[in-house]
Amino acid sequence: MYARAVAATTTALLGAVALLLPVHDARGIGARPEVIAHRGASAQAPENTLAAVDAAAGLRVRWVENDVQRTKDGALVVIHDDSLRRTTDVEEVFPGRAPWQVKDFTAAEIAQLDAGSWFGSAYAGARVPTLKEYLRRVEHHHQKLLLEIKNPQLYPGIERETLKVLSNEGWLDRRHLAGRLIVQSFSADSLRAVHDLKPAVRTGLLGKPPEADLPGYARFADLINPSHTSVSQGYVSAVHAVTGPHGKPLEVFVWTVDEAATARTMAGYGVDGIITNKPDVVRRSLPRS
Repeated sequence: MYARAVAATTTALLGAVALLLPVHDARGIGARPEVIAHRGASAQAPENTLAAVDAAAGLRVRWVENDVQRTKDGALVVIHDDSLRRTTDVEEVFPGRAPWQVKDFTAAEIAQLDAGSWFGSAYAGARVPTLKEYLRRVEHHHQKLLLEIKNPQLYPGIERETLKVLSNEGWLDRRHLAGRLIVQSFSADSLRAVHDLKPAVRTGLLGKPPEADLPGYARFADLINPSHTSVSQGYVSAVHAVTGPHGKPLEVFVWTVDEAATARTMAGYGVDGIITNKPDVVRRSLPRS
């Protein structure tokens, strides 16, 4: 009887310990997803600015996400909207140039704009960074970059130009390509162009393609990055079952998760990354790996 009691107690204790250990999926990857600061730590500083990169670094967040678009004179700048109106004072500085699209302004004109005051007075004078400036700040903090090519239909050839800036700034060397850079887009054609130009670059397709179409996208995309509202555990498993262009299972980064409960649900689904405006909230909610 004593032996049976000891065995039962031991079994119970082992079960309890197992519940505390990190869960691993079939590929041997830890259950804790990467946390990616959406447009930098955009709940703490104005989105897509250098201050948002700094805020993410202050939180010790390893990944930041940003958006790249092109000016009238061909410079690449980091901004989300195709219009400057929401996140700068462009209406005041250039009142007669509605709808204030990025593509209709030169880099010098955009450099005059205040991209911080809309968020808070502490950030008055923050500028729309160029891609070069942004890359240098991310590199300064030894962070990793999820770079979105935004609205590529407005900027023919932006893929080649983006890769050129990445190359000039040292982001296409073996060290960065191995685990510090992912290029993503909602446009499959844009990602295909990136893959054709530089096959070693990892790429991510934004959206949720049907499961039957995943093998086709896997010819040029390493990740499938859907909205968290659209995914299920079954879909994540289906993505993981497909091998990508670099011989590894496709991964899943979901967006945009700012609540702890949702982050835990996504981790339970087995996603590989969570894109969030509040990386501190999401990180605290996840199990330690």
